[in-house]
Amino acid sequence: MQNRSALSELNGATVLVTGGAGLIGSRITARLKQLGARPIALCNMNAYPEHVYTDVFGVNTTDPDTVIGDVRETALVRKLVAESDYVIHAAALADVAACTREPADAIDVNIAGTQAVLDAVAASHRVRRLVFVSSASVYGDGEPEETESRDLLAVRQLLESVHGRIPRQFHEFDSMRPVSVYGATKAWGEQQTAIVLGQVGISYSIVRYFSVYGEPQTIKPNSHSWVVAWFAARASLGLPLHLNGGGGQVRDLTHVEDIAEGTLRALVSPEAHNETINVGTGIPTSIRDVAELVRAHYPGTELLETPLPAGDPLGGYASVRRMKAVLGWSPKVLLADGVERYVRWLQGTPQAAPDWLSQTTPI
Repeated sequence: MQNRSALSELNGATVLVTGGAGLIGSRITARLKQLGARPIALCNMNAYPEHVYTDVFGVNTTDPDTVIGDVRETALVRKLVAESDYVIHAAALADVAACTREPADAIDVNIAGTQAVLDAVAASHRVRRLVFVSSASVYGDGEPEETESRDLLAVRQLLESVHGRIPRQFHEFDSMRPVSVYGATKAWGEQQTAIVLGQVGISYSIVRYFSVYGEPQTIKPNSHSWVVAWFAARASLGLPLHLNGGGGQVRDLTHVEDIAEGTLRALVSPEAHNETINVGTGIPTSIRDVAELVRAHYPGTELLETPLPAGDPLGGYASVRRMKAVLGWSPKVLLADGVERYVRWLQGTPQAAPDWLSQTTPI
């Protein structure tokens, strides 16, 4: 098993993190600084109000290595890539609901922006590896393959008729079958990363994040992502928790600190060369179970069943065998502990449950 010394290669290295001021990006850049690296954070900082970046995520906008810009600005991206030993491409329109409402924006940011980054890296003579941040959304609902035998399909259907839907375990070799615009853009990004960087022989890794949660995550209007943050914020205000589709969807909730650590290990692990790796806990949890974990901290919170939004997958959980083998590492934060941490953080950061929440209903 690798230990923290596996990341010692990053000491003194310059790492470009696109989306570096966001929730995950800011955790990655903070960890890079702890490791002695120089992170360059490129972010347009338009996904949240400015105070969220500065007061909640802890982004220093006066730092010369915090670059306010867009991944679609090709000249800027080429300049920053030319200074970098490694690149983590995390910038994206990452809200499933927003991508569903505005697919043209999703295509512009997630496809055109990714192409700009890949072109810059392909032209570089310095970059050792790029990590492309993908998502479990590429798996969709994980429905059985069309080639699945009739006997196996019959057994699955019988079991599900008795026990309800059996959570799907997603393996990296499974076909990509996204059911959302967001998932489709990530599937394209994975394939394009392999094509563009494979042609020029630059190392890459693809990390498929499962459901990210944890402090300092904050909610946004008209979103149904980030279930722990939504539930905790609503419960803290005495509001009911909305179980879209009844709350039977399955998620593999992975703490943001573990997401950041797994990403950095994919950046430097020799075995991660040109690999696609799930980053998750390998533990399936229903949305209803998440609600109950949150309600334990806010007794009396009401649960309400609401319609399932478009593009919200039934989901599944990660196969983590490859992650453990390639990265020599596993996530450390258990969900119950992570929820408790988030609730404590929210109690000390009440502005993370914004005033507008009392007047609106998530889509």
